[in-house]
Amino acid sequence: MKRQFEVIAFDADDTLWVNEPYFRETERAFSHLLSPFMEPELVRRILFRTEVKNLPLYGYGIKAFVLSMMETALEIGGDKLPPQTIRKIVALGREQLNKDVVLLDGVGNVLQSLHQKGQKMVVVTKGDLLDQESKLARSGLFPFFHHVEVVSEKHELNYIQLLKTLDVQPENFLMVGNSVKSDILPVLNIGGYAVYVPFHETWEYEQTDIKIENPRFQEFKEISEIISWLEL
Repeated sequence: MKRQFEVIAFDADDTLWVNEPYFRETERAFSHLLSPFMEPELVRRILFRTEVKNLPLYGYGIKAFVLSMMETALEIGGDKLPPQTIRKIVALGREQLNKDVVLLDGVGNVLQSLHQKGQKMVVVTKGDLLDQESKLARSGLFPFFHHVEVVSEKHELNYIQLLKTLDVQPENFLMVGNSVKSDILPVLNIGGYAVYVPFHETWEYEQTDIKIENPRFQEFKEISEIISWLEL
């Protein structure tokens, strides 16, 4: 490889494997569940508002999502909410937790190629620790990674602390992810490099219209393009 980094970090959800479509599938089922009380699109909006409000308390991940669904259901249904509705919400969350881990196209080949070249790689992801560890184990990708970091949020300070842990300078660090807000901007802001590989579905909270013009930034349609870019 001609373009070298001491460490290449990968986001997990919707960068290595499918994630967001499962949340939207559960959200649709939840909205339908509450349709006797309210139009589904309005249910979805209230759920999103509740999720954002709860982020400082619950963080990210499926379990936090389930708690926000329960709170939303109680807000909408009140005393008229049937007890079985809560049981159905728990079942929706359990079903999502047990979804198959589906790797995105090219991920296996990219990690295998970098691993064979001796590249040090890490995972940096948000979410529930147990769930993310489970998905990584079931993905079959764990042997490729030197370190796994599950954080409550992806801010500049989180990345600075990670670089200290890894003993690497920002200019020798590359982050690969599908969220401009979480994976790209914070890394560029601390002097690192970032590759954006958009996923076809992004949670509303992670969306941004910011246009990036930075020599340390690259955007690719497919993760497999990283290999040829590194060899330039």
